[in-house]
Amino acid sequence: MTAFAFHTTRSILVRSGAAADLGQHAGPVLGPRVLLVTDPGLRRIGLDRAPVQSLQAAGQDVTVFDRVEPDPSVATLEAAVAAGRAAGVSGVLGLGGGSSLDVAKVAALRLGSDQPLDQAWGVGRARGKRLPLVLVPTTAGTGSEVTPVAILTVEGDEKRGISSDILLPDLAILDADLTLGLPPEITAATGIDAMVHAIEAYASASPNNNPLSRMLAREALRLLGAHIETAVHHGGDRPAREAMLLGAMLAGQAFANSPVAAVHALAYPVGGLFHIPHGLSNALLLTHVLRFNLPAAAATYAGIAADAFPGLAATPEPGRAEAFIAALDDLIRRLGMPQRLRDVGIPHQALAGMAAEAMKQERLLVNNPRRVTEADALSIYLEAW
Repeated sequence: MTAFAFHTTRSILVRSGAAADLGQHAGPVLGPRVLLVTDPGLRRIGLDRAPVQSLQAAGQDVTVFDRVEPDPSVATLEAAVAAGRAAGVSGVLGLGGGSSLDVAKVAALRLGSDQPLDQAWGVGRARGKRLPLVLVPTTAGTGSEVTPVAILTVEGDEKRGISSDILLPDLAILDADLTLGLPPEITAATGIDAMVHAIEAYASASPNNNPLSRMLAREALRLLGAHIETAVHHGGDRPAREAMLLGAMLAGQAFANSPVAAVHALAYPVGGLFHIPHGLSNALLLTHVLRFNLPAAAATYAGIAADAFPGLAATPEPGRAEAFIAALDDLIRRLGMPQRLRDVGIPHQALAGMAAEAMKQERLLVNNPRRVTEADALSIYLEAW
């Protein structure tokens, strides 16, 4: 067996309603003064109310930072760090989607370490201690609660990442009740995002692609493929929401150890330059990148096709990869998502610049089953436009 390493969150609690008892579960981890990192929309609908009350009832002082935006900026991160320092916090709680969880991760690092942010970008460069960290996702998509990665937007709308096991939290809490009110369009985008994580992790060219990640990716696809339409069209269905949240976490564990590739690399300019949500950006590029990869990955895609779409088990293997891609296209259409780059306002003349921007994502492109040049990236964007 080829040697590999597998890292994940130290402790994971999966229980509907757990956020209302957050003081019991997270209080002992976080200490007496907690920085809660979240976004204004979540705060506006009161999704943070029960967790805050539970922490306060357990004796914690809670400072709420609720200014996280989609594709969060370095300025937002530094504002969260300043709020934490002013309150002398002992731990950080991330509550929300991937943006809030990513800011919480890096805030915990910055509050616990004197390392400048510019020295932490990239893979394995973050060092030093971080404050205790608990993450509670409210979307079933990013898997950020079990990944060592945080993505922030720097000057010029470039997305830049920190990847380090230091960012893995001490505790992740998956409470499907927090996702019951998620709008259909967000449920769809985050669900497809999770499916992309599983597909890219399974097919990754990373030397650390390993049996555990592949097993988790396949189970993630089984859960996500079986339940995404119910979750989108019947958002109050708790079993479907539970399955989606678990599937997104398993996909997160998979790609945290067998990293994602060209779908994400090409999606980042879509989100960074045009502020399209990350899950939707992935959905717009997914099938076009998979078709590009077919010469190198047809057998791989055929191997997981029936996990997401059980009916494809009867399709002969030579055509199963193409049928898998067609089924993904049809799923995205049934979920009511935009299907072309032009549908979200991206002009044709921007594509060449996007291709050049995508080439900056070397840490992702190196994992793609087929080498991607700038000309290839432009061709994929043209197909997606």
